Amino acid sequence: MTSAPLAARLAVPSGPLFFPVTTYGPDGAVDLDAYRTHVRRGVESGAAAVFACCGTGEFHALAPEEYEVCVAAAVEATAGRVPVLAGVGYGTALAVQYARRAERARVDGLLAMPPYLVAAAQEGLLRHYTRLADATSLDVIVYQRDNAVFTPETVVALARHPRIIGLKDGVGDLDLMQRIISAVRGGQGGQGTGQGPSDFLYFNGLPTAELTGLAYRGIGVTLYSSAVFCFAPNIAQLFYRALGTGDDATANRLIDGFYRPLVELRNQGKGYAVSLVKAGVRLSGLEVGEVRPPLHEPGEEHVERLAELIERGERLCEELEGEEGAAR
Repeated sequence: MTSAPLAARLAVPSGPLFFPVTTYGPDGAVDLDAYRTHVRRGVESGAAAVFACCGTGEFHALAPEEYEVCVAAAVEATAGRVPVLAGVGYGTALAVQYARRAERARVDGLLAMPPYLVAAAQEGLLRHYTRLADATSLDVIVYQRDNAVFTPETVVALARHPRIIGLKDGVGDLDLMQRIISAVRGGQGGQGTGQGPSDFLYFNGLPTAELTGLAYRGIGVTLYSSAVFCFAPNIAQLFYRALGTGDDATANRLIDGFYRPLVELRNQGKGYAVSLVKAGVRLSGLEVGEVRPPLHEPGEEHVERLAELIERGERLCEELEGEEGAAR
């Protein structure tokens, strides 16, 4: 871990946020050598942070001991070059145990995923994430999705905790997100006092977040997790630069030519937000194994379609970069 505050390190990233897949060998066990290689390649390709053992990393499928060694391997592979955050989840007691394992592995922060199964009221959700944040010295980003959707007032309360530094949105309700941002900025559930935390972070956490990047940017949310970065970092980096510099023409060409068809393919199967990404990493030349149950592998025709889309995306990048060079 470094001495610089995590929120400050994440606030102005130098590249996409990288959520590596978890690698398995032929016997189905975690392959730490392949995992270190995957993480190291991501950092060398310009990732601004590594989020280990989160959704794309099959947190749900890892035994606690596997989780801890994977998180430690991510810390080792990054060698302090970028922050490492680890996923935590399940009920409060287990989430705290995972958080303490992550702290032992010397990560920089946590991504707190929804509690397991139950549909809790706002009061219960606030208690859950507060107890989790109280359990370690690590900063926490709360992941809004599925059974953990917050009112603006709840996010205001979360943002007041000294170790809860941000909200990752996996719902996609821009009306709700705008009201949350306004309420936190006001500091009093939307009363406009201007006393809210100025450094509270917001992330677009939808699958294939680039597709909605322009919309989220419109409400001031520019941080996002890029699944494409796992297997096609050149494409992800070009989109990231276009979004950050306001080059909407390039962003839209990448959306039309690559990201929209990719999302349409992803929507062909349940769990493809993970298994299709893992197939993409294998297509890039790194053997990372198959997804664990209850997820399943994409069909052969879908993998072939993914390979075609990656090839198309790479050609489009070459065209766009060539046009950019000719315009200089």
